[in-house]
Amino acid sequence: MSSSSKTPELFGIGAGSPLPPSVQAFRTTLMLAQKLRYAMDERLRADGLTTQQAALITVVTAMGRPSLAEAAAALGSTHQNVAQIVAALVRKDLLQVEPDPADRRRKLLSATNHSAEYWRERDSGDFAAVADWFADLSPAELEMFCELSGRVIARLDDA
Repeated sequence: MSSSSKTPELFGIGAGSPLPPSVQAFRTTLMLAQKLRYAMDERLRADGLTTQQAALITVVTAMGRPSLAEAAAALGSTHQNVAQIVAALVRKDLLQVEPDPADRRRKLLSATNHSAEYWRERDSGDFAAVADWFADLSPAELEMFCELSGRVIARLDDA
């Protein structure tokens, strides 16, 4: 038996698990997140990127011109960790950092034109890969998955 087929057993999840349902849900989500991150990291590796870097670009693009602190909060990460990711993305010409005109001490992040072009070229392939990863779920199941996950995320945000 391969180690990947033993993963649910090692995490104590799945049919017959003695764990409380909430603990099983947590461990299942953790395992899913790790596997999805690894799979996307593999897709991005050839371009020298990581899933975490792509997530930061996504947040910056969605927020417009957030501060580093705002981007870190949106990712649920530390200022120091996001600062390291920003530095790598600036070197790759995917993000830029500019002083806030209202407060020169504060730095604002924005995606570069190179970043927009890069993602435009690869989004369809990445979207297809993600669709394949979730292909065993029906559209209704995917909708329910997102709704349920969103409720847990909202509760954590409110905590």
